[in-house]
Amino acid sequence: MVALAGADLELREGEFLTLLGPSGSGKTTLLMIVAGLIQPEGGEVWIDGRLATYAPPFKRDVGMVFQNYALFPHLSVGENIAFPLRMRRVPEATIQQEVRRILEVVRLPDVGSRLPRALSGGQQQRIALARCMVYKPSIILMDEPLGALDKKLRDHMQLEIKQLHAELRITVLYVTHDQEEAMIMSDRICLMRDGHIEQIGTPDELYFQPRTRFAAEFLGESNVLVCEVVGVEASRVVVTTAGVRLRAPQDARLRDARRVALMVRPERLAIQDAPTAGPGPEPHNRLEGHLRQVIRVSGITKYYVGLPSGQTVVASMLTGDAKTVATPGARVGLTWPPDAGILLPETATSER
Repeated sequence: MVALAGADLELREGEFLTLLGPSGSGKTTLLMIVAGLIQPEGGEVWIDGRLATYAPPFKRDVGMVFQNYALFPHLSVGENIAFPLRMRRVPEATIQQEVRRILEVVRLPDVGSRLPRALSGGQQQRIALARCMVYKPSIILMDEPLGALDKKLRDHMQLEIKQLHAELRITVLYVTHDQEEAMIMSDRICLMRDGHIEQIGTPDELYFQPRTRFAAEFLGESNVLVCEVVGVEASRVVVTTAGVRLRAPQDARLRDARRVALMVRPERLAIQDAPTAGPGPEPHNRLEGHLRQVIRVSGITKYYVGLPSGQTVVASMLTGDAKTVATPGARVGLTWPPDAGILLPETATSER
């Protein structure tokens, strides 16, 4: 079984790059190869301009932050942070100065004498990060470091780490399976699947310009309609699904395709209680179906509409702007501008 294949990745200095994907996609394997904890059967690893493929972990100039913090329970916070400096035989006066400095950086200046167990989970994670940053490695590797925290604390720590990265411009390679976490924290996201890189780009690029059906469905909520291509009108492709004609922007990759997937994000759909209502200033795409459910999730209201084909699509809007357009079971219309859709290969096959 191949855990990782064909992964070609460049991490830029000062960048926060997240390896995102489902379990078994190869993201942790890639991180461990960079760390030197797994030896690849082929390929090369370069760190800070030096070939590091077969260098031992302690010679790679990388730091690592784990989910379980990995702090020494019998040492004080200050001694935990000082440990990597002592291993590098840094003078004691410099060690004390650097420990005080890094505690200020992580906004915990008064905890140096405490034991780790006296700190909260979020504070321990910041100390783990401080211990990693204090010796200024070329790259900091983080393997799902927030996975053990509750949601409120995890949300807080996402912003803490993002702010530290912005202030210090440290280079971070981060692993998570949480798409929201990746969207919030990353400069770029490397989406992985089945041991391959599916797509690399900024959070906006992956969300608004997915290159494959897998990318569209994994990152954010999406509606995907399998369609037949029937023609071209001006700069748009005309497709049909269940006998309904729809239009979408052209994609050069799919010029000869006869079947495609049309993806529309829920927030781009407008829902109407009158199936014969006008489409707006420009002819919009339109589907009709029966309202199945209306669900409010925090500040978002979601409308689940069953189409005649049996497929359910979802439209969403801010709860403050949402109005109950109909009761479940009523017939409704869904409309969206043609340019709001994205054409993708029909299957979820990776581009490789």
